[in-house]
Parts: sequence; C-alpha cells; structure tokens
Amino acid sequence: MNRAGITVLLAVVFLAGCGGNEEPKFEGVPLEQQDPGPVHVHGLGIDPADGSLFIATHTGLFRVAPGKRKAERVGDRRQDTMGFSVAGPGRLLGSGHPDLRDDLPPLLGLIESTDGGRTWEPLSLLGETDFHVLRAARSHVYGFDSTSGQLYVSADRGRTWKTRVPPEPLLDLVVHPDRPTSVLAAASVLYRSDDAGQTWSAVGGEPALLAWPAAKTLYRVVGSGEVSASDDAGANWRPLGSIGGQPAAFIAVSPQELYAALHDGTIKVSRDGGRSWSIRSRP
Repeated sequence: MNRAGITVLLAVVFLAGCGGNEEPKFEGVPLEQQDPGPVHVHGLGIDPADGSLFIATHTGLFRVAPGKRKAERVGDRRQDTMGFSVAGPGRLLGSGHPDLRDDLPPLLGLIESTDGGRTWEPLSLLGETDFHVLRAARSHVYGFDSTSGQLYVSADRGRTWKTRVPPEPLLDLVVHPDRPTSVLAAASVLYRSDDAGQTWSAVGGEPALLAWPAAKTLYRVVGSGEVSASDDAGANWRPLGSIGGQPAAFIAVSPQELYAALHDGTIKVSRDGGRSWSIRSRP
C-alpha cells in the first residue's frame, strides 16, 4: 500500500467519529426517534456467555442476540466507545467519551461493565486517556492512548498501568493467544514485542486490522477489505477472501469464526477462516 493508502486507512480508523462527545441534534424529535442504530462502528466483541455480538459505536453499545440479525441498543447511554474489548463472560471494557447527559470528564480512561453493557463504571485513568485501541487477554490489558501517543499496559485487569513508547502511532494491536506479554502491533508496518511493549522489532507488511485467535493463526484485513492469514506471526501471508469494503473493526473468535464491520454499520461474518463472508447484521 502506498503512502496515500496508509494515510487514508489510519485516518479512517483513528479519526472517524473521534469528535469528543458531540452528537447530532434533532430539534423537537424525541430521543428514541433520533437513534441512528449501530453506525460508525469502533469495535466488536463476542460474549462467551451466550455468543452475543456486541457492536461499540460512536453513539453507544449495541447487541445482536444469537439467531437474530437486528442489533438492539444496550441500555440508554450514548457514550462514544472508541476502544472496546470483551474481557470475559458479561465483562466488557471500554474507553472514549461520555454521554452528554453524564457528569464525567471528556476522556473516560478505562471503563468496565460487568452486566453485559447495561451499566458502566470508571475503572482507572478517568479524565486522562482515550484508548482508540483496547485489547484484554487474561489479566493483561493493552490500550493505545490517542491523546499522548503512548501504549498503556496493565497486568492486573486494568487497575494499574505502565506506559510504553510504541514505534509509531498504532492502528491496531493483538495479543498472542498463549503468551499475554507477546503482542503484534500494526502501524505503517507490523511490529512485534515479546516483553509487553518494552522493546519492539519490525516484522514488515502493511497497515491492517489484526486478529490472533490461535498461536499459528493470525489474520489481517487491509484497507481494501482483502483478508489474509499467517502461520508464522506475520512474516508471510496467504490471501483468503474479502469483506467487500473498507474495514472499521475486526475480530476472530476462533480460527474459523471471524467478524468484520464495514463503515456503514454492516457486520460481516466468516465461518470458514476468512474465505467467504456473509452478513451477520445490518444497521
């Protein structure tokens, strides 16, 4: 991908929707009729408790129940959930900007829900950070702060943190499925760290969103929507299929089951390891 393509992909993923906590205003229209649905997606997650699909967006959190195709708003909060990760059954982590009705600082730090997103509580760094990349793996949590450009690393489920200097502003980061201190980070190229972000080595490649469901199964989706896989931690890639548009978010639940969001709020699913994709949910 050329420099122009890199700039576009970084801008789309980092900057789209990051307008603080501003929301469109519809004078005289009841709040429930203003709801645009799950558009402007920032993150995806699958709750291991029941297989529900969560969609974190610029205007709140949505859930697609198993066997359903329509996303429903979770609760009544419309926080701009820029960073999002499912940390366990019913336990969600987020970051971003608050609902305009909440008396909170403009930067949420790390927030936590233990009831499937119905309610949220500040966990740490309130008023200090805005994580645009947020990943949880066992007791480790990684967050790339868009305000400082630093990588925050927690080994106690997000309660206390150390800061690291990433090699570049990060587009995405994934954690090794078996070693929570080993990570791969995507920027203009792919970088690897085996010491929780203290040191980095360049792997190469191009800007992409990443998913790492098994030790020898790493996935990426690039700005064109093309999906590829690597069995050697990103050194080499083999092409698979296409999600049919520019990606907004990307996760893998297993080596076979992958999810990708398009920028119009459509969620695609692959159940054959990225080769073919179908619609899981529409806005």
